[in-house]
Amino acid sequence: MIVTDAWFPQTNGVVHTLAQTASWLGRFGHEVKLITPQDFRTFPCPTYPEIRISVFPYKQVAETIGAFEPHALHIATEGTLGLAARRYCLTHGLKFTTSYHTQFPQYLKERYPIPLWASYAALTWFHNAAERCMVSTKSVHEQLAQQGFKRLARWQRGVDTTIFRPYDKSFFDLPRPIAAYVGRVAVEKNIDAFLRMPWQGTKLVIGDGPELPRLKVQYPDAVYAGYRFGEDLARHLAAADVMVFPSLTDTFGLVNLEAMACGVPVAAFPVTGPIDVVDDGVTGALDPDLARAAERALQIDPRACRERAERSGWDTCTREFENNLVACHGPRLPRHATGGVTRAPARSVESA
Repeated sequence: MIVTDAWFPQTNGVVHTLAQTASWLGRFGHEVKLITPQDFRTFPCPTYPEIRISVFPYKQVAETIGAFEPHALHIATEGTLGLAARRYCLTHGLKFTTSYHTQFPQYLKERYPIPLWASYAALTWFHNAAERCMVSTKSVHEQLAQQGFKRLARWQRGVDTTIFRPYDKSFFDLPRPIAAYVGRVAVEKNIDAFLRMPWQGTKLVIGDGPELPRLKVQYPDAVYAGYRFGEDLARHLAAADVMVFPSLTDTFGLVNLEAMACGVPVAAFPVTGPIDVVDDGVTGALDPDLARAAERALQIDPRACRERAERSGWDTCTREFENNLVACHGPRLPRHATGGVTRAPARSVESA
């Protein structure tokens, strides 16, 4: 069972990761059931209306867990559904795992005067009750260990290399070189750093979010493509010459892998997330000067980018997730069940 407060119709890397993981677990023969906001009465999250907060979910969560009797229960998010599932597990003596997808302390600080120590205290309380807390990269592992997180385990992210692959660059008739940003258009993504940097070609923003109206007014020379999905997204991304990832707060950034799978090098700051995904000088460029990183990335061999992405299929990532569950639950969890069914849709969405 996977419990998540982040689910469709949200468009972000967390939702994409969980959907792919549930789908691949089904292919491996496991029966997977999800608890998501779609089954509850919800209200929109302030400043993030796309996120739906489930209202007083404990009774229904408890009944659903009790009826399904999962061999393994994974809590993916720290919202009201995650809290309800955590409470149920602790009350009934059930082991569970969690995962850390989002740098909430940094995100909250961007919006409200909440000190980092307070956010980290709440997160360590939540995750340290788990048998395993899964993180995507070595740098996130080290960062959280310094904050007091216990029993951390790695769970890498993946990319669908059949959808995200090189396409015809003539998809766009725009001045080159084309530097693209892909993802949610929100304050924590630091898109201003991308749109402010000097650039001789075209700046392309693929995505949507609360900051889009302001950015269109403040940076009218950029091209705004809105949300794109599946192969359409891949064609937009593959037509760029460099993908610029300006975020300072992401734990991974799935779009980095998606860009590489399309043969597009990545330019980013040398911070948590990109430093574990982008091989500086091989699959992209990391530099405190984002414009300089983008210029250097133009010299990267697209074939090296594609080769890096091909080592990160969702099957490999899901086996890693599965192994973490086995390590937590032991022989009680069948490593390779037979005849299982997954109830998770395998949908291609834009990463963030």
